[in-house]
Amino acid sequence: MLGKHNPVFNYGEFAVIKSQAGLNSYKISVKEWVEKTKSIGLTASAGRYGGTYAHADIAFEFGMWISAEFKVYLIKEFKRLKDEESSRLKLEWSLQREIAKINYHIHTDAIKENLIPKELSKQQVAIIYANEADVLNMSLFGKTAKEWRDQNPDINGNIRDVATIEQLVVLSNLESINSVLICQNIPQSKRLVQLNKIAISQMKSLIEKRSIKKLK
Repeated sequence: MLGKHNPVFNYGEFAVIKSQAGLNSYKISVKEWVEKTKSIGLTASAGRYGGTYAHADIAFEFGMWISAEFKVYLIKEFKRLKDEESSRLKLEWSLQREIAKINYHIHTDAIKENLIPKELSKQQVAIIYANEADVLNMSLFGKTAKEWRDQNPDINGNIRDVATIEQLVVLSNLESINSVLICQNIPQSKRLVQLNKIAISQMKSLIEKRSIKKLK
């Protein structure tokens, strides 16, 4: 870890200091530590506004070492923040799932108005709806709903229930776009190719933004 954050760290001097640490006769100031090891995690300055400053990670470690209460507090606070993050992510996922469902109604309306002749039976209508839903599934997931169920017999729900937030965002977009393409009387085969290209482009964009956000 030291090499990762400080490539010029002097491991030789560190080994010497470590071998003498704990001896009553050995003392070292922060300034000496920085000069000998080329450390970047600690700084010390003299004068009226001087003092010793440490990187947050070092300060937390030092605080946990000298105070058991501080350590317990820090652990609890970390758990609280992770719970809040988890709740927020669940809320975001649920919101995107609802948006996808709303857009699906727009999608089915376009199918009803443009692809379903009046004389079809309810069973035939259901087949067309399922077929168009699989156009979206194939575009985004690369498989139909049935193929996913056959591959995951032990998982409750459907392929969209286990989708990521990014996939649900793209799915909502694809439903709206496919509705427009259907109204334009574009054949299903051409729509599938076009929707697949859009899904790939949007997923790449969302994943790259998520990766950049994590780096920050």
